[in-house]
Amino acid sequence: MEVVRVGFAAVKGAHHAAHPHATVTATGPVGDRVFCLVDPAADRCLRTIEHPALLQASATWDGVTLRVDLPSGTVGGLPEPTGEVRTVDYWGRPTPVAVVGGAWAAAYSDHLGREVLLARAEPGDVVYGRAVTVISTGALAALGRDVDGARFRATIEVSGDDPEPGTTLRVGDDLVLAVRRRVPRCAVVDHHPTTGERDLRLLKQLPVEDGEPVFGVEADVLAPGTVSTGNAVVEQPSR
Repeated sequence: MEVVRVGFAAVKGAHHAAHPHATVTATGPVGDRVFCLVDPAADRCLRTIEHPALLQASATWDGVTLRVDLPSGTVGGLPEPTGEVRTVDYWGRPTPVAVVGGAWAAAYSDHLGREVLLARAEPGDVVYGRAVTVISTGALAALGRDVDGARFRATIEVSGDDPEPGTTLRVGDDLVLAVRRRVPRCAVVDHHPTTGERDLRLLKQLPVEDGEPVFGVEADVLAPGTVSTGNAVVEQPSR
């Protein structure tokens, strides 16, 4: 196996962008879902399945400057903390987030047609599953059509078949992952990864485990490191 795509998004729900490489820590790739959008009336983190227009935004973050490209234009700059901290609902989990200032909230509010705030989360706090997810070209091909892996928003896409839960993956020179389970999926996979339009019916095609559709696997980070496209991926039984 080898890595064919590395992906993440700086703002939760934004288009899942491909990157040539990523630094991966215990909480996942550095720069992944650093920011999220919050419904201030309900104190709730916005969910992509309920707001697929989020996918029309593309976000980049270099650790200092945030740039968001929306259909209406580009907003960029330094997201300064306002000092306001809210505890929001993230899939039933109370999560503290720090509201940031700047033009992003207004731009997103116009785009979505509702008031939202932009907030910064601690690494891994607005991630549904484990730190890293992996999908494979073999599993995508088995869907029987040309499906863009970005629909599944995986950290790493590998050639070949899905790694098995209970195995260890050595990625490149130093990154080591423990594969835990298959990833439960929702109807976001039916939406185009750039336009947000519902254009396929993939969810019903996916295998079901424990009553939930699944696709790809999720993993914990045993040893942090860097993942790059072209890296070799070696699967070994866990000890």
